[in-house]
Amino acid sequence: MAKLLGIFACLVIVGLDVVAGILGIRAEAAQNQEKHLRLWIFECKEPSHDAYVFGLAAGILLVIAHVFANLLGGCSVCTRDEISKASPSKQLSITCLVFTWIILVVGLSMLVIGTMSNSKKRASCGFTHHHYLSIGGILCMVHALFSVAYYVTATATLP
Repeated sequence: MAKLLGIFACLVIVGLDVVAGILGIRAEAAQNQEKHLRLWIFECKEPSHDAYVFGLAAGILLVIAHVFANLLGGCSVCTRDEISKASPSKQLSITCLVFTWIILVVGLSMLVIGTMSNSKKRASCGFTHHHYLSIGGILCMVHALFSVAYYVTATATLP
């Protein structure tokens, strides 16, 4: 029964992250359909409401997947001595946890920057901000890999 629960948990985490990734990529596609004028490194573009909605949904799903993976995997914070004396699987678990946090911060930042650029009512001009939403979407999918690795290694080290 515990094995079935673990498989279900992994599928939910992967599902949330993959849907978030697809929404991030769709947000980028919706943003690219809007009118824009580019002059060297400056760009004027119309905001896209669809890109805003897709980007917001992708960010929310990424956070939900991260919280879900951390709650199921158990947030174990150790001291440096405990980490050095821990088994290799426990060290791998902590490494995966650190990577999930790094990917969350970078991916969510990308999604927020791309989403906020589409939240305005009128055209904005400034430096070019290309591919933030699609990079954030791809990082959502990478987050799925490290979250599942974290969950599997964290539950494998439980007594």
